[in-house]
Order: sequence, then C-alpha cells, then structure tokens
Amino acid sequence: MRRPKIQPIRNKLDLTDRVQVRVVTKRLGVSQSELTDLVGRIGNSMAALAKEVHLQKARKLPGSVQVPPAEVFIASAAVAEAAATELGAPAEPRG
Repeated sequence: MRRPKIQPIRNKLDLTDRVQVRVVTKRLGVSQSELTDLVGRIGNSMAALAKEVHLQKARKLPGSVQVPPAEVFIASAAVAEAAATELGAPAEPRG
C-alpha cells in the first residue's frame, strides 16, 4: 500500500526536518543554535524569522559612516582637471 508523502507547509519551519533546517540556516546566515533560539522566541513563521534576522544584522552595522560633503568631491575633481591640463592630457577620457 502506498502512503502519500506529506507535503511540508512552505511558510513554516519544521525544526525536526534536518534538510529544511540546513537550507534555512544557510539562506539566513545563522547557526543552527541561533535558529533554534529564534524559533523559540518568535515562532516558526519563515517571514517572521527572516525579518528578525535582517533586523538583527541591521543593528550590528556600524553606526554612521563618514561621507565627505559634495564640496570635497568638487574640489578634488577641479584639482584633477588642473593637473591634467598642466600635463597636456585631455581632462576627460575619450571612449
């Protein structure tokens, strides 16, 4: 007698399925223990797990990146143009 294979629910994580756990840990970039902790806190919804992992990674990013103001870029471009004209080279590359 043939038994039908039970179809997994696609939007829920089954921690007893080793293959599914391996795929999800690789996709989310977390360890198996971290995934187990997340499922214990949040639940087994794939969307909720992915959202929480992305929020945690966003919190770990460095605070603020120093971006120089536009005047610095404009000044450096002007210096580069002046140097190019002094050397006799064209200011813009020709393609």
